[in-house]
Amino acid sequence: MEAEAKIFIAGHRGLVGSALLRRLDGSGSALLRRTHQELDLSQRQAVDEFFRNARPDYVFLAAAKVGGIHANATYPAEFILANLSIQTNVIDAAYRHGVKRLIFLGSSCIYPRICPQPMREVSLLSGPLEETNRAYAVAKIAGVEMCRAYNHQHGTRFLAVMPTNLYGPNDNYDLENSHVLPALIHKMHMAKVAGAAEVVVWGTGQPRREFLHSDDLADACVFLMNLPDDRFDALLNYAPAPALINIGCGEDQSILALAQTVKEVVGFAGALVFDHSRPDGTPRKLLDVSRLRAVGWQPRIGLRAGIAHAYADFLGQQHDPS
Repeated sequence: MEAEAKIFIAGHRGLVGSALLRRLDGSGSALLRRTHQELDLSQRQAVDEFFRNARPDYVFLAAAKVGGIHANATYPAEFILANLSIQTNVIDAAYRHGVKRLIFLGSSCIYPRICPQPMREVSLLSGPLEETNRAYAVAKIAGVEMCRAYNHQHGTRFLAVMPTNLYGPNDNYDLENSHVLPALIHKMHMAKVAGAAEVVVWGTGQPRREFLHSDDLADACVFLMNLPDDRFDALLNYAPAPALINIGCGEDQSILALAQTVKEVVGFAGALVFDHSRPDGTPRKLLDVSRLRAVGWQPRIGLRAGIAHAYADFLGQQHDPS
């Protein structure tokens, strides 16, 4: 990206968008950002007007409606409608207003529930999805297909990146609607403060998950966006899985091991109790990141250090009067 480029970070207040903002701050580029109140990305006319007036050169599409198992299973209509609307409007406007490159942020839940591990990009659409977040996954799959279709028909340069499970500053720590890691941080902290004897964790503890700090994801996205034309185009034209690349750390652990690490970082002294009546979700979700490693990127933030960073962020949110 040129030093004077105009870069639109859609969703700059969220977990991913705020990480991108931190990563690009001081780059010299004009960072375009709009709050939801200033620009509702689900409204086609408003999005078109923004692109026509602001004329961004590069777009990071990090805006999305996200949530954990409970939220996805409870509000599937809201998840599919919001995400389809946002990405359709932004991707189409980016094409019509001459954006040079766009990176669309998806999710590893696009891959089948029972998928060969680690999950390769070519596994997309090779089997049934996890039922608890199928609506969200279908929306994200549609975003991948939009990038491919626009590249093929209109010669755009839109790349879909599929991150693994993310965590970090500005995460959602709500106990009903958050993902597993921030929910565990919140639960462990509450139990520590209350002097509780135990913390109840959903499921059996056996499913395995991979986690990546949001600052590492932002660094990977900027790295990809800055690739020379030939290497960027090679990703767009990769025959088995065009315009799609996984972003992760290449390592996973059980929810049991994750809960134990969070317990140690937070300093909760009680017991962990697993509620087997609650859903586990997909048995395992480990991304194959060999293509990302091949282009020269790998993460820098270890899981324990990252959780400590996230816990400090959670404590900061608790003491923020706003």
